[in-house]
Amino acid sequence: MAENTTPTTPKSVVPGSAASTSQSGSGKTVIDDTVVAKVAGIAAREVSGVYALGGGAARAIGAIRSAIGNEDHGQGVKVEVGERQVAADVTIVAEYPVSLQDVAEGVRKSVGNAIQHIIGMEIAEINVTIQDVHIPGDDDNDDDKKESRVA
Repeated sequence: MAENTTPTTPKSVVPGSAASTSQSGSGKTVIDDTVVAKVAGIAAREVSGVYALGGGAARAIGAIRSAIGNEDHGQGVKVEVGERQVAADVTIVAEYPVSLQDVAEGVRKSVGNAIQHIIGMEIAEINVTIQDVHIPGDDDNDDDKKESRVA
């Protein structure tokens, strides 16, 4: 009997999941939306010029989660998953003095490649919001401001 060697592609979406693929007799694979967001977040963090992901409140909560050893790799990423496509919104903090357009394009490419190769779905769109710019040395100056104001 000849074996079917045609690769499967995502055919349908199970509610609350990113992709469901099936092969006759092999079963079904379901990838949850949070996994897609996590893959996108990891890919975005790998781009040179990305300091952090998420807005101010998300970063504050992320810092607390990191301190207790429960880092959220999907922080700052929202995904919308269809039957064959994924749309992603990524919010970043860029490092100064990088080209913001170059960083945004790098995030689009990295996230797009990760979703296509790891998840196996097409990209509908990837929107990048640069919410802040991190200036080196800003973190060091916070210690100086905390000195006592009275003698």
